[in-house]
Amino acid sequence: MTTGVLIMAHGTPASPGEIVAFYTRIRRGRPPDAAQLAELEGRYRAIGGVSPLAERTRAQVAAVRAELERRAPGRYAVAFGAKHTEPLIEKAAAELVAAGHAQVVGLVLTPHASSMGSKEYLDRAAKELGATPFVAIDAWYAQPALVELLASRVTAALDTVRGEGRVVFTAHSLPERIRESGDTYPEQLAESSELVARSAGLGKWEVAWQSAGRTPDPWLGPDIRDVVRRLGTGGSTDAVVVCPIGFVADHLEVLYDLDIEVARVAAEAGLEYVRTASLNDDPAFIEVLADLVTAAAP
Repeated sequence: MTTGVLIMAHGTPASPGEIVAFYTRIRRGRPPDAAQLAELEGRYRAIGGVSPLAERTRAQVAAVRAELERRAPGRYAVAFGAKHTEPLIEKAAAELVAAGHAQVVGLVLTPHASSMGSKEYLDRAAKELGATPFVAIDAWYAQPALVELLASRVTAALDTVRGEGRVVFTAHSLPERIRESGDTYPEQLAESSELVARSAGLGKWEVAWQSAGRTPDPWLGPDIRDVVRRLGTGGSTDAVVVCPIGFVADHLEVLYDLDIEVARVAAEAGLEYVRTASLNDDPAFIEVLADLVTAAAP
């Protein structure tokens, strides 16, 4: 009996020529105006012209495939589907159905679950899979090995700071209205931050949100930039150490929103800025992902 494994992620333009189509898709079919497009293109240029997310995700998927094959030769068939770029989730799911696997495991490359995040991915996969048994992996931020791995990154980052450093854990903000349906995404961020902070032996830490969309709706806060400004005026720390706990790879929201935008705010506030290293395809992180799959479908 073989098991299909559908790994899902956000997706990103693989080249500058794909930015318009990508931006149009994430805006639900509404093309960006000239100013919006110019701003986004400028952000991509600032980090080298294109986000490394596509490459990082391919490396993660390939590493999970290799690790599962090492553990159980011939047992798992790994496919990748993206929310906003090719191959889309539906295409990857259809290929797994056509292959005739006894079941499919769905794993979204985000540790926290939300109605506007991982649930959308899993729902799209389930719809395409139809009658094929589907095992959807829920939030996995509390996995002990992941907590330990992130704690080690926090400790390593703190070791580079000159003076006193305050750790701020961040994740992608979502509209406040998610709370209306009982979405526990905010509580998950608070819990995962506390787990990592305790593992790293932190006495104090902050939780903040980043990369909020530019819509009239209120978004989850506090915003990381406001937190950094407050820390700079408080006089209780010399540096801000940002741990983007909601992200598993280098991409625009990390390399620009944090390493450029938040770093600038920190400098203006008189604080040193340090960020924890992204997980990317670190073998220890790949072990975490493979463990999730094998626990869901031994």
